[in-house]
Amino acid sequence: MVVPLTLALGAAPAQAASCNMSTGPHQKAVERFLGRPVDGRQSAGDCQAIKAFQAKHGITPTMGYAGPVTWRTMGTMIAQRAAGKTPNKAGTCPTNRGRIACVDLTRQLSWIQDGSRLRYGPVPVRTGRDGAETRTGSKKVYYRSVNHWSTIYKVWMPYSQFFDGGIAFHSVTKSMYNPPGSGGCVNMTSADAKAYWNLLKKGDDVFVYGRKPGT
Repeated sequence: MVVPLTLALGAAPAQAASCNMSTGPHQKAVERFLGRPVDGRQSAGDCQAIKAFQAKHGITPTMGYAGPVTWRTMGTMIAQRAAGKTPNKAGTCPTNRGRIACVDLTRQLSWIQDGSRLRYGPVPVRTGRDGAETRTGSKKVYYRSVNHWSTIYKVWMPYSQFFDGGIAFHSVTKSMYNPPGSGGCVNMTSADAKAYWNLLKKGDDVFVYGRKPGT
């Protein structure tokens, strides 16, 4: 029996076939973000690194291509890192209302502040997708349910704190960068949603502003 060369060399044909070896429109920027050699040309190593990033955050197709969604996700991460511990440096979220939960759709960030003092965060969040955007403006927490069941989506919404109709802070198990986004809610990690649950109460202010990339 003749053994195929790829198998004889210990390669993984299925995995190799699923890797897009085309150079993407954001190749250099993606290479730089991932700490790869920045030459603007797709390599097998580039593809595997991009694939790993895509798989971690639920970006499909997960084929290692440096396309718009992958780069937009990385761009959001860069903006979040730049916020550091001064997410309200521009003063957009009100500082004259006492405790308030701020949601910046543009940077996909949220935090809680007491006046101008940062109380918690900033933390990455996952807000509404195109066509189901999280609505902007001044809101208030009006209902809390520690383990809410969504009759619309048929899923549990732990640590739900509703502040705008059916829109709530709540935890999910997905990556905060999983596209295209939520059905309008502000998704959080379990740890962050629990912290918000412990810090906020009914009647506390929420301020949502900006515009989510891709919407």
